[in-house]
Formats: sequence, structure tokens, C-alpha cells
Amino acid sequence: MDIQDPIKTTVEEIRKVLNIENVIGEVIESEDKVMIPVTRMGMAFGAGIGDQKGTSNEGGSLGAAAGGAGIEPVAMVVVFKGQSGPEGVKMLPLKNPDPLTRAIGEVSNAIVDVMAEGRKMGMGKKHTKKAEEAKTEEKKGEPPV
Repeated sequence: MDIQDPIKTTVEEIRKVLNIENVIGEVIESEDKVMIPVTRMGMAFGAGIGDQKGTSNEGGSLGAAAGGAGIEPVAMVVVFKGQSGPEGVKMLPLKNPDPLTRAIGEVSNAIVDVMAEGRKMGMGKKHTKKAEEAKTEEKKGEPPV
């Protein structure tokens, strides 16, 4: 028995499962947002062949291959239409994350919110202007204020 046949069949079947539509998912679109599902996938695969002598009626080679894959939805990426920049995109977990993952997600969302508020108040422009003034003063030989 040729080991390539069961391996080829198993790989072809696994390939059907492991395609981009299953990892990212089909886009869901509404009036004000686009939602993109994200999944986690796992896969296992094994194959083997052996040569076993039996009675005179039996004999020959034995071969087998097996594989499996699992797909689990983990998050939804939401893109809000009409909102540009990082505040227009949110990542929504679909299951309870571990404490560290939850903390990282909350901190990153808070940073995006603070940056968006700062831009609304013109903070980025003000600080950039002060930095440019300091560089100009340094070139003149005066210490920055």
C-alpha cells in the first residue's frame, strides 16, 4: 500500500476546512458598520504505514491517515462607517478572555479614547507647536523654557 494516497486524501479534506473564509469569516454589513468575524483554528494530523504478515490468505501492507480541525469564533472586528482613524475600529471578544488579555484590551481601548478626546481638544497641535518652538530656541543658543 502506498502511504501517499491516505495522506493526500486527508490533506485535501483538511484544506477544505482551513480556508480564509473560515478563519476571517464572511463580512456582515449594515447601514452604519461592517462586522468581520475572527476565529481560532486548530489542527492535528497523523499518518502511518506498516507491513504485517498474517495467514496465507492475509498479508500485505496496512496504511492509514487521519486528521482533524476545529474552529472557534473568538472576536468580531467592527468598523464604523463614517469614522476614520482608530476610533472607527473596535475589536469585540466573543468569549471571556483571561485577566491579562482583558486588561490589555481595556487599556488599549482607553488609550484610543483618550487620544481621540485629545485630538478633539487640539492637544496634538499644541504640543507639536511647543516642541518646534523649543527646537528653534535651542538653535539660537537659548535654553528652552
